[in-house]
Amino acid sequence: MNFGPIEYSVARIDGDYAYLQQIDNPQEELKCVARALLPPEVTEGTMLHYEMMEYRIL
Repeated sequence: MNFGPIEYSVARIDGDYAYLQQIDNPQEELKCVARALLPPEVTEGTMLHYEMMEYRIL
């Protein structure tokens, strides 16, 4: 399991899930994350920083 740090962009939101794209590794498969784990103000295009199992907006 990778505890980061990793930076993501929210590629799309689909109901209760968000699909995240790694910024520095765009060929990597999108990561599906429950929106409950993300800050409530997240929208498509939001940049996120992930570290130690926590997401925060950049």
